[in-house]
Amino acid sequence: MLTFSLCCNTYCPSIFVNGSFYPAKAKSRRQRWEVKPSEMANNTFNPIRAIVDGMKLTPNPDKPMIALSIGDPTVFGNLPTDDAVLQAMKDAIDSQKYNGYAPSVGYLKSRQAVANFFSCPEAPLEAEDVILTSGCSQAIDLAISVLCNPGDNILVPCPGFSLYKTLAVSMGIEVKLYNLLPEKSWEVDLQHLESLIDERTSCLIVTNPSNPCGSVFNKEHLQKILKVASKHCVPILADEIYSDMVRTTNHPSMASLSSDVPILSCGGLAKRWLVPGWRMGWILIHDRNDIFGSQIRQGLVKLTQRILGACSIIQGALENILNNTPQSFYDNTISFLKSNSEICFNELSIIPGLNPVMPSGAMYLMVGINMDNFPDFKNDVEFTEQLVTEQSVFCLPATAFEYPNFFRIVVTLPEEMMVEACGRIREFCEQHGILHTKHAEP
Repeated sequence: MLTFSLCCNTYCPSIFVNGSFYPAKAKSRRQRWEVKPSEMANNTFNPIRAIVDGMKLTPNPDKPMIALSIGDPTVFGNLPTDDAVLQAMKDAIDSQKYNGYAPSVGYLKSRQAVANFFSCPEAPLEAEDVILTSGCSQAIDLAISVLCNPGDNILVPCPGFSLYKTLAVSMGIEVKLYNLLPEKSWEVDLQHLESLIDERTSCLIVTNPSNPCGSVFNKEHLQKILKVASKHCVPILADEIYSDMVRTTNHPSMASLSSDVPILSCGGLAKRWLVPGWRMGWILIHDRNDIFGSQIRQGLVKLTQRILGACSIIQGALENILNNTPQSFYDNTISFLKSNSEICFNELSIIPGLNPVMPSGAMYLMVGINMDNFPDFKNDVEFTEQLVTEQSVFCLPATAFEYPNFFRIVVTLPEEMMVEACGRIREFCEQHGILHTKHAEP
């Protein structure tokens, strides 16, 4: 029986059942299905995917494809991880100790292993200073999320890894790009950096060694960056996923040089141990002056609880991976990357219209394009697109890093393929270029 009861001077529909009145369920206001993606989903934008997906990539069928665009050292199969790393994984699986849920921040034993591996007298670490994450990407996500609110801004290197902007913009955080200087081996334009800081600047991101530049900041330059951060009281997110993947001797971590600036250092197994698919990362909390205090730490713990943390089996193997990987494995990887970088740099340096910048670390080399020498193309996207069409060589246009008229080369491929790729690039430039001698540096 449907009736109406008097409630607050209005009639409310109710149902009379077994001598009692029950409120009737109000009719839904939706008259039709209308399911829309969230603002976060709509605001999530990956510049690399947007640009690459929009390119017309039709390789020359007469030439096998050589992809120099993917930052994955496992693609060509010539850079396997060490046997000790694989054995650590096998032992973790065989133990059957790591098939359940781990704490959201990671097993204490695994966190202590990371702390021991990266601790130094200038920047000591304990287990409580380590949070394990699902790859370095999640570490960066957590670091930005804990430091920034919608309407804040973060300082991001240009050119720089596109994920920073992808994450920030989706959270309503403004991205301000500070310039890196190719003529100074991609050092930070400190004056430009400082000019961007205001009262809503909540984080300075420093990528060292750099993706996409392959640069490595020396001690003196890192100290200058820290001086700017200290002056304006801006914490640093140090993306150090390529830590120690360098060819120089003067490459300290940022935290080891900081006297007061608090730093969240993000890293992981992906690149140095050549296992990006294992998705094991970490955040190292450097806060010797207690500027972050308990709140940032608690905030990070809360954010890790949104998912169930990093893979438990990889965590179980982590101590043995860190302790048992021989130094020769690291040395051999660095030696290979150094050799390939030198081959690429030397081959491209003699091509009119191209200006490669010699890297000192990571797995990349950036190449400037003098577009005046290639009138057939308007920009780096058209240049690299046609390079695929004619030569089946795919380099990533640096527009994807918001740095037009450059392209990035990944130097992890086998040496013979590196030589072949450079030869094809030279042939392409000879066909489309107007200069016959190497032009002067801009």
